[in-house]
Amino acid sequence: MSTMGTLRIHFTAEDLSRTRLAVQPDPLWEIVCSLHRLQTRAGYAGYAGWYRQVRQDLQQAGLVPMIRERLLPILPRDRYFPDFLTPGPVTDLGEGIDRVLGTPTRRMRTELGRMAAPLNGTWLDELAAGRLAALHGLGDALRAYFRVAVAPYQAQIGAAVSRDRALRGVRILDTGAGQILADLGPEVRWDPPLLSVHPYPEYRDLHLDGRGIALIPSYFCWHAPIALADPELPPALVYPARRQRPEPTAGPATPADPERRLGPLLGHTRLAVLRGAARGATTGELARRAGISPATTSHHTTILREAGLITSQRHGNLVLHHLTTVGETLLGDVRPRSGTPPSHPGRIGPVGADQA
Repeated sequence: MSTMGTLRIHFTAEDLSRTRLAVQPDPLWEIVCSLHRLQTRAGYAGYAGWYRQVRQDLQQAGLVPMIRERLLPILPRDRYFPDFLTPGPVTDLGEGIDRVLGTPTRRMRTELGRMAAPLNGTWLDELAAGRLAALHGLGDALRAYFRVAVAPYQAQIGAAVSRDRALRGVRILDTGAGQILADLGPEVRWDPPLLSVHPYPEYRDLHLDGRGIALIPSYFCWHAPIALADPELPPALVYPARRQRPEPTAGPATPADPERRLGPLLGHTRLAVLRGAARGATTGELARRAGISPATTSHHTTILREAGLITSQRHGNLVLHHLTTVGETLLGDVRPRSGTPPSHPGRIGPVGADQA
């Protein structure tokens, strides 16, 4: 896939005022981006454990043929994949899949027709014709893949997205939307009123024309943001959620464990403050979550910070608290099963042969 183009997004003052951050991870975008991760070694180091585990789990679940037949053809790591697969910011997988399968046949046929590979005689041809069996097959494949490759890592995905959103939300309050546009990654340049992403799979200009844009942080998006292909659709830009470190190696999250293990050690109030910082929180938010006063919360955050379990950053009048690596490891509630998870488009390593 060529990466020598540039995406240029043109803002107006109204667009800046209508720039918004997604509240939660979008399950369909996590499916798309994680499938792209599986199709390339690019970004492998950040997701090595996830890659190994998911390859094994997909094989054990007998899903490899389904992924090869139904998902890889429609979600290739290429300059284009159909927009109807990501119908807008959603937080519920079932709702998202219903919207995908409810795409009008004419639109589905048009978008599938833009793909590089020919449709004739393939499963995509059946899908483009609106065949009910093909639609059900797509829904089944999306659900099955999500169950194995994304769902076991939801706590970790949610923590990364919430942390990213908290940091950017504070910056919007402090300096406005322009600052977060300038901080979407090294491949992004904000030169008002133009946001440029380079490299990008093609040369494109996207004029927002007062519609604003939805910024969607994604755990599995890697390297550079992704925009919808159709400029007439509600604008959205999916970008890599900021991650503090490579992911830990451990089993699935067990929410009851921290209470049982750490309550007697830290005290239940201080543990509540520590857990409250797992997704990023201000002092006031920690106080409300723990049911204590801001002054008492500040006392606990000082002790946790001195112990190396949290970090605290001041943004104007607010102080934002996050877990450190040690704090995350101690708390143990943001770990995936046996390894690290991954992230921007890409051919399938876990399903086919490894690729350089």
